[in-house]
Amino acid sequence: MKRLAMLLVLLTLAAPAWSTPKKATIDQLKDLLTSLQKANKTDQETATAIKQVDLTEELTGSTMQSLGSLIPGPLSTEQIYVLQARSALLPPPPAELPADTALDPAAQQALLAKAQDYVSKAFSQLPSLTASRMIARFQDSVEAVHTYTGMNHGTSQDTDPNWQGDDLNIRLVTNITKPVESQGGLEKPPATKDKTNWGPNNLVASVGPLLTLPQVLQEANASGTLKFLRWELINGKKTAVFSFSVDKKKTKFSVQYCCFPDTDTAGVLTTGAGIGNPQSGGGAPADGNLQTISEWKPFKASAGYRGELFIDPDLGVVVRTITQADFKKSDFVHNESIRTDFGAQSIAGKTLVVPIQSITAAEIVPNGASFAAHYAVRHSFVTQTYSDYKLAQ
Repeated sequence: MKRLAMLLVLLTLAAPAWSTPKKATIDQLKDLLTSLQKANKTDQETATAIKQVDLTEELTGSTMQSLGSLIPGPLSTEQIYVLQARSALLPPPPAELPADTALDPAAQQALLAKAQDYVSKAFSQLPSLTASRMIARFQDSVEAVHTYTGMNHGTSQDTDPNWQGDDLNIRLVTNITKPVESQGGLEKPPATKDKTNWGPNNLVASVGPLLTLPQVLQEANASGTLKFLRWELINGKKTAVFSFSVDKKKTKFSVQYCCFPDTDTAGVLTTGAGIGNPQSGGGAPADGNLQTISEWKPFKASAGYRGELFIDPDLGVVVRTITQADFKKSDFVHNESIRTDFGAQSIAGKTLVVPIQSITAAEIVPNGASFAAHYAVRHSFVTQTYSDYKLAQ
C-alpha cells in the first residue's frame, strides 16, 4: 500500500518531460486514473500523469475499454493508446492467466504439428483479399537532422542547427489509412512505389521485408527450441503460448529502415587572427569539424530473433506471433519487436483467419553516427489495423 501511495504522489506531480517513467501494474494504473478523476484533474494533467507510467503488464484491449470512463479527453486517450502499444509484448496480469497445467511433451508436439498443418493448408491458401489498413506512428526523442552544410562550432544541444530537440514523451505523429491486397496471407507490394521522403521528413520507417507467419513457424520448428511457456486468454479463449529462439545462421530474416543521414567530414577548421579569435596569433584549432550531410541512406542488417507463438489448442490456428530481434549497439537500429494478431473474419460468406493488427516497436538512432557528441535514441511504435476484408475483384 505504501508503494502504491508513493507511486500516485510521484505520478500526479507536474513532472518534467524528461523524467524517468515509473513502473506500474495494471491495477496501479487503474488506481491512478481513479484518483485523478476524483481530484477533477484536466485532460492535460491526466495525460501528463499517464506519460510517467511504464507498465510491467500488458494493457489488453478489454482492459483499455474498461478504462474509458476514467479518461477525460483526447490527450489522455492518446497516451492510453501509447501505453497499449508499449506494453503489447508483455504478458497480462497474473490474475488474467489461466491456471491450467502445462502441456506434456507429447501434447506439445501434437499441437505444433496441428499448427504446421493449419499454416500450410489453410493460412497459406487464403484467397486474394483486399482490406483497409490504418497506420498510426508514435515516437519520442529527437527529430532527424536536416540537410545542412557548415561547421558545428561552439554550439550546444539547444543551438546546434543539426540537432533538433523534441518532446521526449511518446506521442502520435502520423495516422493514415490505405487500401492493401494480400494473397495466401501475404501482403502484396503496392502498385505504385512509396515516394515518402523518409529521413528528411523527420521519420524513420521500416521498409521491409517482414517476417511472414509461414517463415516464423518453419524456422521456429527447425530451431529445436520451441517449448511450452504458459496458457493465456486471447479474446476469451484459452491459448497455448510457445517460446523459441532462431539463430542468425539459420534464418533469412533481415531489416531495412529508411533513412539515415550520411555525413562527410571535410576537415578541421582552425581559427587565426581575424577568424573567430582576434587575440590569437593564428592556427589554434576550433572545437568543431566541417561536416556536410550529402545524402540519406537506408540501414540494412540481418539478425537472429526470439519470440512467441500463440496457438489455439483445439484448431491449431496461430492467433498471435511475437518476434524480437537485437542488433549491434553501433548499428542505427538497436532492436525491433513485432506483434501480429490474427482473427476470424466473415468474408464472402466464409469464416477466414486473417491479420487484424500488428504493433512494431523499434529503438533507433535517428541521426545515425553523424554527431557523436549528440548521440540520441528514438523509440518508435507503429500500429497497423486491418478492416473491411473483401475478396479481391
